[in-house]
Amino acid sequence: MARKPGKHQKVNPPQVLLLGFLSIILIGTALLRLPLATVDGQPISWIDALFTATSAVCVTGLVVVDTGSTFSTFGQIVILTLIQIGGIGFMTFATFFAFLLGRRISLKDRLVLQQALNQNSIEGIVRLVLQILIFTVVIELVAGAILAARFAIDMPLGQAIYYGIFHSIANFNNAGFDLMGDFNSFTRYPEDPIISLVIGSLIFIGGIGFLVMSELYEYRHTRRLSLHTKVVLATTSILTLVGMGIILLIEWNNPRSLQPLSVMGKFLASLFQSITPRSGGATTLNVADFQQATIFLTIVLMFIGASPGSAGGGIKVTTFATLIGAVWSQIKGREDVVFFRQRISPVFIYKSLTVTLSGLFFLIVVSTILSLTEGDVPFIVILFETTSAFATVGLSLGLTPDLSPVGRVIIAVTMFIGRIGPLTIAIALAQRRQKEYYRYPKGKILIG
Repeated sequence: MARKPGKHQKVNPPQVLLLGFLSIILIGTALLRLPLATVDGQPISWIDALFTATSAVCVTGLVVVDTGSTFSTFGQIVILTLIQIGGIGFMTFATFFAFLLGRRISLKDRLVLQQALNQNSIEGIVRLVLQILIFTVVIELVAGAILAARFAIDMPLGQAIYYGIFHSIANFNNAGFDLMGDFNSFTRYPEDPIISLVIGSLIFIGGIGFLVMSELYEYRHTRRLSLHTKVVLATTSILTLVGMGIILLIEWNNPRSLQPLSVMGKFLASLFQSITPRSGGATTLNVADFQQATIFLTIVLMFIGASPGSAGGGIKVTTFATLIGAVWSQIKGREDVVFFRQRISPVFIYKSLTVTLSGLFFLIVVSTILSLTEGDVPFIVILFETTSAFATVGLSLGLTPDLSPVGRVIIAVTMFIGRIGPLTIAIALAQRRQKEYYRYPKGKILIG
C-alpha cells in the first residue's frame, strides 16, 4: 500500500548509528584528501583517504600509508579526532553538547544511546554518558602526561607532549595508530616498563567497557559488582595471563622475538602482546617475526576481542565466556550455565552462538575473497589481516600496505562491519519477538 503524502518512515536507533558512522567516515575522508592534510602537500588517493578514515572511526589502526611520515599535523589531528569520536561514540558527544546547551535529552536520544553503548535499559543512561566523558578526559590526560615525560628523553619537549597525548588517546580508544614511523609502532621499546605498562594499561582499561569502569569507580560506595562486571574482569584476566604464558613458552627461544631480551623484558613483551589483541593494535614486537603458533593464538585472541560497551571489537569476552560456560555445563551434565552463583538465561546462550557463528562465517567469506584478489599471499596472513580488521584490532603482518585496490575496499568494509555488525546483531536480537500462537512438536537429532 502506498504511503500517504507527507508521511515518512521513522529512522530507528540502529539506522541512526549506521548513518552517523557513515557520515563521520565520509567527512573524515574529505578532510584527509585536502593538500593541507599531508606532509608534501600532495593529496593521497580517495581510496587511501577512505581507508584511513574508516580505520580511525572504527578504531582499528590498520593503515595503508604511514601515519607519522605521510600526514601533516592537521591530518594527524583529523585522524585523532575521528578516533576519539569513533571510540566513545558520536552520540556521546552529541549528548554532551546537548547537556551543555541545556537541551532536554529526549526518549529517542536515550534509546539511541542505549543501543550505542550496548546497555540493557535507558535507566541512568545520561549519567553514564557524563561518566564516560569524565573517565575519558582524566585517563587520557594522566596517561598522556606520563608518556610525554618518557618521550621527552628521546625528543624535544613539545614533540614529546604531542606524542604523549596522541598515543594516549589512540590506545585508550583501542586504535592502533602511532607516529613512530615506518609502521614500527613501539618496537623500539620492547623492554621499556613505562611504555609497555602505560600503553598496555590504556588498552586494557579501554577494552573492559565503560559500564565496568563505572561500577569499579562506584564500588567504594556500593560494595557490589554486577555479574557482567565480574565475568568481564575474570575472563579478560584469564585470557591475558594464559595468552602471556603461551607466548612466553612458544617465543622464549625465538631469536627474532623474545630470545634477545632480558628475562624481565621477555615478561613485559609477552604481557603486552597478550593484551594488545584485545583490540589495541599497538605492539612492542614485530608480529611477523612470531612463530606460526603464536600468530594463530593472536588470531584467536583478536576474534574474542574486548568487552561489550567498549571501543574494542571482536565477538566480546562475555560471548566467549558464555559459550565456554555452556560447553562446561554439558560436560558436567548440568542443565544450567552458572557464573558466580547466578544462572544464565538460555536466550543469552543463543545470542552468543549467533554472534560467534555470524562472525566466523563472515571471516570465512572475506578471507576466501581476499585469497582470490591478493595473489599468492599465505592464507594465515590473509586470515590474520581479516580478523584484525573485523575485530577492529589493527595488528598486521605487513599485508595491508600492499593490498590491491579491491583488497583495500574489502578490508575497509570489514572494519566497518566489525564496528557496527556485532552491535547491529545484538540490537536485532534484542527487539521484541513476535508472539507465537502455536509451537511445533519436539523432535530429536543425533549430536556429536
